[in-house]
Amino acid sequence: MLGLRRAAAALLPLPRVGPPAAAMATLLVSQERYAWLRELGLQEENPGVYNGRWGGRGQVVTTYCPANNEPIASVRQASLEDYEETVKKAKEAWKVWADIPAPKRGEIVRQIGDALRQKIKVLGSLVSLEMGKIFVEGVGEVQEYVDVCDYAVGLSRMIGGPILPSERPGHALIEQWNPVGLVGIITAFNFPVAVYGWNSAIAMICGNACLWKGAPSTSLVSVAVTKIIAKVLEDNKLPGAICSLVCGGADIGTAMARDERMDLLSFTGSTKVGKEVALMVQERFGRSLLELGGNNAIIVFEDADLNLVIPSALFAAVGTAGQRCTTARRLFLHESIHDEVVAKLAKAYAQVRIGDPWDPDTLYGPLHTKEAVKMFLGAVEQAEQQGGSVVYGGKVINRPGNYVEPTIVTGLPHNAPIVHTETFAPILYVLKFKEEEDVFAWNNEVKQGLSSSIFTKDLGRIFRWLGPKGSDCGIVNVNIPTSGAEIGGAFGGEKHTGGGRESGSDSWKLYMRRST
Repeated sequence: MLGLRRAAAALLPLPRVGPPAAAMATLLVSQERYAWLRELGLQEENPGVYNGRWGGRGQVVTTYCPANNEPIASVRQASLEDYEETVKKAKEAWKVWADIPAPKRGEIVRQIGDALRQKIKVLGSLVSLEMGKIFVEGVGEVQEYVDVCDYAVGLSRMIGGPILPSERPGHALIEQWNPVGLVGIITAFNFPVAVYGWNSAIAMICGNACLWKGAPSTSLVSVAVTKIIAKVLEDNKLPGAICSLVCGGADIGTAMARDERMDLLSFTGSTKVGKEVALMVQERFGRSLLELGGNNAIIVFEDADLNLVIPSALFAAVGTAGQRCTTARRLFLHESIHDEVVAKLAKAYAQVRIGDPWDPDTLYGPLHTKEAVKMFLGAVEQAEQQGGSVVYGGKVINRPGNYVEPTIVTGLPHNAPIVHTETFAPILYVLKFKEEEDVFAWNNEVKQGLSSSIFTKDLGRIFRWLGPKGSDCGIVNVNIPTSGAEIGGAFGGEKHTGGGRESGSDSWKLYMRRST
């Protein structure tokens, strides 16, 4: 994605290096108010490498709370030597894991889901503290991992290939599916739990070992999740390296992309970095699964139920402070209802409760970093320079942390450069249209193809929207927002979104190789 996007995470530079030992007392983990972090096994300095044993010989990186920019705790990242050792151990662990029957692998994944259930609130609180999303979203993200574990358990008894009619007498034609081996998983700051869960739960039941590199700025979440998984593996006397962890920055991400021992690399992040990853993997004829940018649109026709439209557009544009890959960034309104919807939407925006993400009354929290705030301000300025009018928001909120006002911009043409730029922030561009054919084309004219939605009561229009000349996105919605997805369906998008699919449906096939 062209803005901050899900992984400024992956191959980009590390965040600030941790404070000197004398400053450790200022860490949130040391304060009584945050004593609950100890329930997740976190301390002032945490090892960021797990391969059956905890360690790490790289830089010490401190992560910061986006709501107040105070340091939480530090993580010692992986060195390249740690990475090499971990890959070797993961490959050895795979030999054990691949021999275990798929339903028994499913039983281990079931236990991981149960272990996550036990920690769902405290882990959700950590997501809020370190990523910045509101508490209910943090808990909901852990719930997604739990749900995909449940899904994977059932799938472990169902994956398989057909026996096909052979044209040769006395012969059988069989499709045999086998695990690819080692799956590298690079995830982003905005969903520091769920995306790893979507990948690892499915990869594990397919018989793969996993090696995870999360976003450096959410390293504590990576460590806490891995501690939960590691205990399940160790309790079952299985090699911990089946689910390895290497916290790190650009050097580790690049090593994973170039490593021929990485049989599949799943990357979630920006389109810009995703392209670099794809080229490195393709150069070695490797296999990649990309989940990249989204410049998602909601289209509202004149017959739409506005009682559905207003809360849906609000949730899609403002949820997670605009930092979802499925966030609505473009709102196309039929010219006959444009002014009415803008007025109602601005009124709804004014009622959004802004506050600390862990406060249960908060609906809208901070952006993840100070850099994201700068990006937000730059996009607002560009929108005004290109002829847009800010009808709500547009400013930084005067309070500690990385808070900006959720923003509505009107008056831009559908093809304005800023409208075609995915800024990873809560900016909604409201655009007028007259004809169905035009607005369907405008939905599709951006480079990304992740999520899309229309609001209408016209059945013919709905089926045209779902058909070959309708939305070109991987996720196509009717009368619901662009954001959010069910784990039972394949998640991903087309064009510059990368073409990968994660989670449900037949996404499991991407984690396996087929022998005919």
